[in-house]
Amino acid sequence: MARLLLALFALLAAPVMASPLLIAHRGASGDRPEHTLGAYALAVAQGADFIEPDLVLTKDGVLVARHENEISETTDVATKPEFASRRTSKIIDGITMAGWFTEDFTLAELKTLKAKERLPQLRPSNMAYDGVYDVPTFDEVIALAKALSGTAVRPVGIYPETKHPTYFASIGLPHEKPLLAALKAAKWTRKSAPVFIQSFETGNLKALRKRTKVRLIQLVAAQGGPPDQPQMRYADMIEPAGLAGIATYANGIGAEKSLILPRNAEGEIGPETRLQFDAAEAGLELHVWTMRAENAFLSPSFKRGTDPRTKGDLAAEIRAFAEAGVSGIFSDNVAEARAALDGLD
Repeated sequence: MARLLLALFALLAAPVMASPLLIAHRGASGDRPEHTLGAYALAVAQGADFIEPDLVLTKDGVLVARHENEISETTDVATKPEFASRRTSKIIDGITMAGWFTEDFTLAELKTLKAKERLPQLRPSNMAYDGVYDVPTFDEVIALAKALSGTAVRPVGIYPETKHPTYFASIGLPHEKPLLAALKAAKWTRKSAPVFIQSFETGNLKALRKRTKVRLIQLVAAQGGPPDQPQMRYADMIEPAGLAGIATYANGIGAEKSLILPRNAEGEIGPETRLQFDAAEAGLELHVWTMRAENAFLSPSFKRGTDPRTKGDLAAEIRAFAEAGVSGIFSDNVAEARAALDGLD
């Protein structure tokens, strides 16, 4: 009871926000191919507070925005005969992956590729933009955010994720040096900078904590654990003792939806967990991923019809998580999410 009272006090004492931060998941990826300058720019126009680039590295050590370092799903690399011989298989975080990998290409070579829609079966309208955009560098994403902040309704920040940092370090391409150099060049080095850095790993964040004051977010999923710490489970990390440990190197957690509002056997979201109270007691922000509008991603109560491509009641889902006390929401559908959050006031 004492711990619950302390958590409630922490929530009441925390600064009141009009609504959670809106983080454009890979840009406005519900409307444009993800991780493109077009998707990021549209997200800003639609009212995002932050745009989120997943960061991988090229052969020559340049950070670029891709969901994975394997790029056959998100670019036209498979249609390029000059790169056919580079198709290979690798083990990334214990999973065998086949295809083409950013670390086998220089930036100049990657820039000859064009982005394409990753989920064409669910977002066929996005295919109209296949071949329009190239693979952006992290520097280009920062420059876009800075350029658009002056014209946007609200200043826009960046929320990069370091993808597979232990793997990239093992092949001599660590994230930290180019990431921190880019933020220094942007003059985004303080805690007050419009930056969050996130990772599913722990070692990467702990190393960054020693070298930067910008806010760090430990990602946690419903299953598994940090790829760099096979003995750890995310389920243990979100217990009070685990959250206290996270608070020694991070400013918050980015939690999968079901860790906050779990689904029951029928797929409906049920009563909220204690995570928001425990996170508040540990002094951690709580962000949730990922809100998507299509029926394929919604619980039954929010679906509309049976077609997985049809958009359901995303606004109702967002309201449910906002009422559960999260301080940030990742969404593919920025316009719909912005309208839902603005409607909370």
